[in-house]
Amino acid sequence: MKPISSRDNATVKHLHALATSARARRGSGETLIDGAHLLGVALERGVQPKMVVVSESGRGQAEIAALLEACSAFNCIELPDRLFAHVSPVDAPSGVLAVITIPPPAPELSVTGSCVVLDGVQDPGNLGSILRTAAAVGVADVLLAPGCAQAWSPRVLRAAMGAHFGLRIFENVDAQAVLAGFSGAILAADLQDSVELYELDLRGPVAWLFGSEGQGLSSAMVALATQRVLIPMPGGMESLNVGVAAGVCLFEQLRQQRGLAQQ
Repeated sequence: MKPISSRDNATVKHLHALATSARARRGSGETLIDGAHLLGVALERGVQPKMVVVSESGRGQAEIAALLEACSAFNCIELPDRLFAHVSPVDAPSGVLAVITIPPPAPELSVTGSCVVLDGVQDPGNLGSILRTAAAVGVADVLLAPGCAQAWSPRVLRAAMGAHFGLRIFENVDAQAVLAGFSGAILAADLQDSVELYELDLRGPVAWLFGSEGQGLSSAMVALATQRVLIPMPGGMESLNVGVAAGVCLFEQLRQQRGLAQQ
């Protein structure tokens, strides 16, 4: 375990850049995962950290100490608490973080099963929540059109709680090109000229289109849909948070598919 105490250290500067700069993450092809749970999930999925960073106080926590034993073959450094807070990507430092390589994009993007397509979803919490829901229901492919938050940013990773490591995530996708050959339904979450979610047959493959928190789906994205769908809200609310809306839609599809399997 190598101790570092200076903010001017090159490693500390690199960690701070990864925590705060999308450009630094893109340029290095690296990102930070924060917290014992997320690091544990990454290790279980076979991810090999390039570096593990622990705070002085974090090293004394039993869960973190066990992780450090599992990471003994990797480059591990210890920082004073004040310096760890400086490089932490969150306001309440967890005591352990790791540098990982951002997976390179797949050479070819072909989607045949159900997928989620996001248009302008910029809030890291919402994006992470949608990734977590997709992983929970077994939808393996998530496509991000230009204008979405960076999928592998530390805040999105934290919100997704390890979902990244079980998904295929594609960024800056040309949705029109990808969905041109999609044989299933293409459903746009939209309030106008829509059919209620619970009236639809969702037992086959579906490409779900969800838009930004404020503006919703762009007109170009809506034009790709074979059907617009809305979630009934008898309580009188105008709309739902995009993360919640995605969860309702994806779990309704799962419910219908499980019913088909049990017939």
